[in-house]
Amino acid sequence: MEICRKGEALEISELDPFLAELLRQIPGSANPDGESKAEARLFSRPSEEKEICVEWKSYVEPELRTLFRSATETVAEDLAQLNGNEKSFRSRTLAIPFEHADAWLNALNQARLVIAAKYNFSDEELNDHDRSPIGSRRDLGLFQVNFYGFLQEFILREILSG
Repeated sequence: MEICRKGEALEISELDPFLAELLRQIPGSANPDGESKAEARLFSRPSEEKEICVEWKSYVEPELRTLFRSATETVAEDLAQLNGNEKSFRSRTLAIPFEHADAWLNALNQARLVIAAKYNFSDEELNDHDRSPIGSRRDLGLFQVNFYGFLQEFILREILSG
């Protein structure tokens, strides 16, 4: 896999089918789907004061939900480039318009938070970058969190250098 900036797009090339599938899973992974821990992580309470929390839930949370939904919709539209012959083992290329970078950062962050909450990863697990190969769905979840974090880092680096 190679990542670079080409004109007004961030290009991820030489994507093997496995990584392409992990990218396709971003919108679904970002959805907390009633997982209370994931919901709490995405929409964390700003205070212990009940009045502040009620106002937050009434005024801020709906806007956050709209923002989150918009970001994942943008990412899903960009990911349509990866659809096609699913049985092919050839590498793919994904071009992310630079103006979609914020949506990608948002959706990747949502996905990372939801996955981490779903599997209840500890800080130690999240910081263990020498983890053994994927042997379970939980291991795959940890790989996703780290892969999505790597993509966030690249996007941020390109935003700051541009």
